[in-house]
Amino acid sequence: MVPLFKARELALQAGLDLVLVSDRSVPPVVRIMDYGKLQYEQKKSQKIQRKNNAAAQKSKEVKFHINVDTNDYDLKIRRSLDFLEKGYKLKITLQLRGREMAHPELAYELMEKIMAEIAPHGEPDTLKPKLIGRTIMVGYSPK
Repeated sequence: MVPLFKARELALQAGLDLVLVSDRSVPPVVRIMDYGKLQYEQKKSQKIQRKNNAAAQKSKEVKFHINVDTNDYDLKIRRSLDFLEKGYKLKITLQLRGREMAHPELAYELMEKIMAEIAPHGEPDTLKPKLIGRTIMVGYSPK
């Protein structure tokens, strides 16, 4: 523990600043350092955090239909896994057209198959897909 006047003197000799670290402790804790450098590093780390958060907030959507061909299905699954690996949120939608609404069990069957393939790579937002209008949706977050 160094008295305040002695700490000021040491800071002046070193050409640095006294920076308050903790004002709630008794006595207050200060550190001898370059305050401009501290501010620069804090701004830099905040900028990096904002950049990382922005990437995490981006989301991608992959649309399926009940009568999807095997090649198209494989391609869309690969794209979905790519998006999750890159850190994007993913929304899988299965669109029902015309008379397909008469057989929602086929749509749920396909959606379960899709969810089983994507499960090792992402966390589903809900356990069961939601039917909203003519669309069945489920969201994923990267692991």
